[in-house]
Amino acid sequence: MLAKTFGSAVHGVGATIITIEVTVAQGLHFFLVGLPDSAVKESEQRVESSLKYFGYRMPRQKVVVNLAPADIRKEGSSYDLPIGLCVLQASEQMTLERKLEDYVIMGELSLDGKLRPIKGVLPIAIEARKRGFKGFVLPAENAPEAAIVNNLDVIGVETMMDAVEYFEGKKEIKPLVTDTRELFTNTQNAYDADFAHVQGQENIKRAMEIAAAGGHNVIMIGPPGAGKTMLAKRLPSILPPLTLHEALETTKIHSVAGKLGSRATLIATRPFRSPHHTISDAALVGGGSFPQPGEISLSHNGVLFLDELPEFKRTALEVMRQPLEERKVSISRAKWAVEFPANFMLIASMNPCPCGYYNHPEKECVCGPGVVQRYLNKISGPLLDRIDLHVEVTPVSFDQMTANRPSEGSETIRERVIRAREIQTKRFSEQSGIYSNAMMPSQMVKEICVIRSEGLTLLKTAMERLGLSARAYDRILKVSRTIADLAGADHIEIEHLAEAIQYRSLDRENWAG
Repeated sequence: MLAKTFGSAVHGVGATIITIEVTVAQGLHFFLVGLPDSAVKESEQRVESSLKYFGYRMPRQKVVVNLAPADIRKEGSSYDLPIGLCVLQASEQMTLERKLEDYVIMGELSLDGKLRPIKGVLPIAIEARKRGFKGFVLPAENAPEAAIVNNLDVIGVETMMDAVEYFEGKKEIKPLVTDTRELFTNTQNAYDADFAHVQGQENIKRAMEIAAAGGHNVIMIGPPGAGKTMLAKRLPSILPPLTLHEALETTKIHSVAGKLGSRATLIATRPFRSPHHTISDAALVGGGSFPQPGEISLSHNGVLFLDELPEFKRTALEVMRQPLEERKVSISRAKWAVEFPANFMLIASMNPCPCGYYNHPEKECVCGPGVVQRYLNKISGPLLDRIDLHVEVTPVSFDQMTANRPSEGSETIRERVIRAREIQTKRFSEQSGIYSNAMMPSQMVKEICVIRSEGLTLLKTAMERLGLSARAYDRILKVSRTIADLAGADHIEIEHLAEAIQYRSLDRENWAG
């Protein structure tokens, strides 16, 4: 007898429906075909143990399991449950009231028949609804994530027996229903960190506001303990709230990577990722034998924070250059390629020198001649070229720390950022793939960031006296346009340029002695 149901294989951040067919006929042995990996092949033992635990038997005949299409590699242990149910139907050990063919079924079995959570549930649920399936049967721990998708019966089961009784009609399991929009609205601004908790550092807060308003990348240079990490962690709280589409896209990436956790639902706040400087190239950008999203994709629609930037391997930093420009990562293998989105803001921090006290107002730097420049040279020019704001962070004085003055909160700052982003949305409404000032190519900078004669004179003087490099020119114009947007100005004024020039510390000649 032939039994058939459907599962799914995750490819990149999308899903492909997999047909699972089982026949039981005269003969011996268990055959699993359709390009399975080792984890799928081992399902025979898990399925057999689960069947015996609930009083069923594995047929002592020829059992053929086919996973189609056969040219797509099947990975992981999430095919256990559909294979087990099809074996029961094909061997006539269960009488169905509900058809297996109407559902997508996924789940990993333990030896006692309990179901373990799986990865990539959200893209599978989206594909199941798109293909017109009635429902999605999966482990109960994953059900809240799948329930984000409306118009699909999400059936969470704890054990294989629950699934058997559901399809036999002996047990009613109500589909899990989630009001996605209400969930999104209630949690989209639920940030733990707030700029209201920061004493002092008003100039750094201002730089963060400009970065958020224009989508600019930032590097902070300052001694240990100056507050660089604390300030970076608060940046997501002043970015514009995620749209529902962005939230779904972000959740899909975390789902595929298995980073959502049990009983997780929609990611409604902008992600903040802070990998350690020992991270490998593949872990940062994504990849592996079976490509998975890296840290830059996990920070999609959010912030990637690289603390102690010069301590990262140079090769790891260099592979970020293309994603910073193209806002996506393409990973190619011999027979196929996957693409992960990577639209993130890069926030980096570093000490000014190995000892950390170069240019410190009170402590003396003990680094020898040329050490500071060599330390800075660990960051390549092309990477530094993609960072618009260079901000020098100085330690907060004792008086500032103990003043207990009320500080401006993230919500107030975010309102100004949203207004500036609305101006940019209108400005780039006819441009495909450009949403903020930071994304403008050089030709567009010349058209949009027009400055008056007195502004040109100031910019020329600054570049000559401060020894700014040529790459600083476009960056200054982009940042000054963002500052003008925050001020609600139609044109770039001289004060906007003057403020933007301050944020090019590392481009100055002789900055490192």
